[in-house]
Amino acid sequence: MMYPFMTLNDGTEIVHSETLPDGRVKVYIEKPDAKDCFHHVTCYLPDYSWEDQYGFTDEELAHLKDIISSTANLILEFAADGGFENASGF
Repeated sequence: MMYPFMTLNDGTEIVHSETLPDGRVKVYIEKPDAKDCFHHVTCYLPDYSWEDQYGFTDEELAHLKDIISSTANLILEFAADGGFENASGF
């Protein structure tokens, strides 16, 4: 199951999994692109391992890494509680 986390102004979507059996959380990021359909990258928390990067520039990837780094505590908490809606009580 993937849970919505954040949508950036440029249409980039950030979603995350529940806490996986190995204790990690999969964070998947994709951005629509007129030429390539979608750019995407996957990050696993809490070890910040990045893989399967396609289409993002180095600058865009650095910006995404900053966002994930600054919100990782929330993502990990939401993943443990079944996403934002369950964690927030909405």
